[in-house]
This record gives sequence, C-alpha cells and structure tokens, in this order.
Amino acid sequence: MAEAKKGKKSETPVLPAPIIIKKVQPEEGGGHGGAWKIALADMMTAMMAFFLLMWLLGATAESKRKSVADYFKPTPKSLVQMGQLAGSNGVLGGRSIMDPEGLPSAASQTSILDLEPPKVPEGEEGQGKGSQNDDKQGKGSQNEDKAGKGNSDDKGDKSGGKGADGSDGQGKGSSSGEQSEAAKAKSAAEQDQKNFDSIEQDLRQKLQDSKSLAALQGQVQFIRDKDGLRIEVIDKADFSMFGLGTSKLLPRAQALLDEIAKSVAAMPNKVKVRGHTDSVPFANPEQKNNWLLSAERADQTRQLLEKRGVSTERFASIEGLSDIEPFIPADKSDPRNRRISITLKYQGQ
Repeated sequence: MAEAKKGKKSETPVLPAPIIIKKVQPEEGGGHGGAWKIALADMMTAMMAFFLLMWLLGATAESKRKSVADYFKPTPKSLVQMGQLAGSNGVLGGRSIMDPEGLPSAASQTSILDLEPPKVPEGEEGQGKGSQNDDKQGKGSQNEDKAGKGNSDDKGDKSGGKGADGSDGQGKGSSSGEQSEAAKAKSAAEQDQKNFDSIEQDLRQKLQDSKSLAALQGQVQFIRDKDGLRIEVIDKADFSMFGLGTSKLLPRAQALLDEIAKSVAAMPNKVKVRGHTDSVPFANPEQKNNWLLSAERADQTRQLLEKRGVSTERFASIEGLSDIEPFIPADKSDPRNRRISITLKYQGQ
C-alpha cells in the first residue's frame, strides 16, 4: 500500500513556474516648449521696425521731420490734467484716468487711447502765436512769411506771398538764378571767342615765321561753326599728311600738328577730331576701306595731340567720316578732300 501511494505521488505532473513579462514604458521627457521662438520672433519684428524707422528718418527731409514732430507735439488743449487724476488730490481724492471729464479735449471720449491728435487752432497758423512750446514753430513761420513776402492780413497788396509787382519771391529767385546762368554762359562764350582768336593768331604767326612750315600756310584753315573753332589741315597735290593708303604721319605733317598741339594744350575746351578721305576706292575693299582709313588717321592725330600735352579727358569724340563730307563737293576724288579736322568746342558742350 505504501508503495502504491508512493507511485501515485510520483505520477503527479510538476507544473513549471509561470513566466512573468514586465513591460517598462519609457517615460517621455517634458516638452521643451516654443516660448523662445515667440520671443525671438517678437525681437526680430521689433528690430525690423526699429531699422525701418531709422531708415525713414534718414530718408526724410528736415522740414518733413519737423512737420511730423509738430503733429505729435501736444498742445495745451489736448493735455490731460494729470494733477486731478490718479488720486493726486489726496487719498482717494482723484478721478479715474478713464473718467471722461479728465479728458478736456473731447467730452465724449471714454478712453485715453481715443485721444484725437492735436490740431493747430484756426487763426494761429503762420502767425507765430501760440503756446511757449510752439514759439520756435511760430518764429519759423514768421521767417517763411518774410521770405515769401508775407501772408498775414496786415500786408495788403502783398498778401499771398506776392510782392508789389505781382510776382512772388520764388519767381524772383528763379529769375535771379536764370540770370546768373545766362551771365555765366555769356562770360564763357566771350572767353571762348578770345581764346579762339588767340589760337588763330598764334598759329598763323608760327607758320609765317617757320621756314619749314611757311609753305603750308594755305593748308591750314580756321572755321567758326556751331561747335566752336574748327582747324582744318588739308592735303593738296604736292603735300600729304599721311602715306598713301596708310595712317602713318609724314614728317612735315607731324611738325605742323606739333605746333597746333602746343596751342590747343593750353586751352580748357573739349577737343573733337575727325578724319576725312577722298572717294578713291582701295584695290582690296574686302580688307580695308575709306571708313577704316579715316578713323585710323583721326586716332593717330589724337595720339600725337595727347603726347604733346592734350589730356585724355579733353577728347570729346574721335570720328572717321570717309568721303561723306567732302571739302570739294563737286569732285569727291580731289586730294583736298583728304584732311584732318580738329575742333575746339565751346565750353559747356
């Protein structure tokens, strides 16, 4: 019996220990929040507004800034009598700042934020009258009235900024400015005429006194036109400034241009150089033509003038005109059509 009982106990199955799975939920960190972003945005907005205000103040004229300042300057009628507000008349003796009676500028207002901007009372504008805070503004108005011949009622026929002759002060200023400009232009024109006469006489005398250049007197002409004094150096059958078909200056022509450069260098006038040719075509038109040749000769003349003292800034234009403006219109192949024009322009052109 004991063995039987023992056998039964051994047959009882042994259950395994239960497996317990414990899931640990990770704790989420506290939110970082976005308050700093809002603060940064507010600061950037304020900075942008500040710099915009600074830019506007810098770009605004002084007179306009003064007008804006005067617009926001409080006047006695719009000042809140603070002495009767916020308990200043004794303990609990004052009136509320929201009290309509505390806003004498408008009895119907119920908030200090509703105050209307101050306005200059009628009859005081432009007369220099008003409060002590507006003394400077009044003085400025009086000065403006004197400059414009006054706009007060006691000036009779000078009212409205007009003088006795019916013209206003601004018109007189403009007229004076125009007269000044006209006087300067007239003086410059007279000076140009003197300079041109001096150059012409000087060059004629030099050509006459020079043994090597005396024969070229007829090749130099002085012409007054709308641009100024034009000095024409003209070729002829037995005299040529440049080698045939080239832009190389020949010795006598170079000596002649040297004398012209010495006289021109001392003047303040702008210089225009033009090259002209005859109508004789080149044998190889695909490589070179009269347009290119006239431009090269004009630039060669410019280089010589610049070497002899005419500054680069004084050259107004360098042009090659080929044969479109012939000296002898009846015969475009005439050698006298080959020439160099050096123009001293009037001052101001």
